[in-house]
Amino acid sequence: MSLTLSLSLLGLLILAILAFQYWWRTNQAEKLRRPFVATVSDGLRHEPRLDLPGASDAAEAQDGPGLRLPAGRRLPKIDALIDAIAAIQLESPVSGELAVAHAPTSRRAGTKPMLLEGLDAETGEWETPIHERRYSEFQAGVQLANRSGALNEIEYSEFVHKVQSFADGVGGMADFPDMLDVVARARELDQFAQGTDAQLSLQLRSNGVAWSVHYVQQVASRHGFVPGALPGRLVMSGVADGDPPMLVLSFDSQAALADDPQAVLKELTLSLDVAQTAEVSEAFPAWHSAATALCAELNATIVDENGVPVTLHAFDAIGKELKQLYSQFEDRDLQAGSPAARRLFS
Repeated sequence: MSLTLSLSLLGLLILAILAFQYWWRTNQAEKLRRPFVATVSDGLRHEPRLDLPGASDAAEAQDGPGLRLPAGRRLPKIDALIDAIAAIQLESPVSGELAVAHAPTSRRAGTKPMLLEGLDAETGEWETPIHERRYSEFQAGVQLANRSGALNEIEYSEFVHKVQSFADGVGGMADFPDMLDVVARARELDQFAQGTDAQLSLQLRSNGVAWSVHYVQQVASRHGFVPGALPGRLVMSGVADGDPPMLVLSFDSQAALADDPQAVLKELTLSLDVAQTAEVSEAFPAWHSAATALCAELNATIVDENGVPVTLHAFDAIGKELKQLYSQFEDRDLQAGSPAARRLFS
């Protein structure tokens, strides 16, 4: 067997191993890796859950009128805290039309979002490339981690391939960070995220008479909730335009979709995604207050996932632990509710 053929077969074997490794990791992630929820009991507890705010698809990002932003809303920006960044140098400025034409058609590498920015030759500002502008250089970023896990070697290779193709198209030279360093950073950031991904969830259980969906919607609207994008979701909008929902009140989606006006509910879930809300928004007091007010009007009891009534002592314990959690975010320069934190915990 010739040396050339041997090397070719070895290369194919390595690619096959890497492909299998990527398939296996993806399969394991789907089965085992879920966001963590802090459920109410005697304190904060992290347990796997499937129906969580923040782990939803793009449609849920439109929840609430406060999230329907004007056309000039701010887009996500590349951030060295959570992105691996490739620089793309140009010999001379190029048009926005050329950049848009060669931009990757998919802005993801595996499960990780990618961002592409150009330095506007006139304003000196980094922005997503658009027509009728000229750019003197570009940079691309791929997110190191999110709620589906850490960036792996296969995903990073996909990012490199897409960015290199863009660089070739615009006549630029791309400079990529070392793969081993990037993957190590991704794993470390993922470990931090796993340890701080707290989502508070409690149940409001009827003390007797079941509620109709319409009645729940009426009561919730009096306490600041509006219909979300998905059936069975009511949301309390964030403090500022563009913020994700502060609170989510959810119930059986089948009942929400049912044509039968007699469809009833016996239990609601009130959730707060801690990483998605800034401490100054006082989301935790709002969560506690909303639960108390809704229970009073609906004649319900606040219980944890085991059906045990939640006491004031439990709320107090959670509040104290949340303060420590917010401090962990600040120590990392990833304040809860910041754009970077919202991207990381998505």
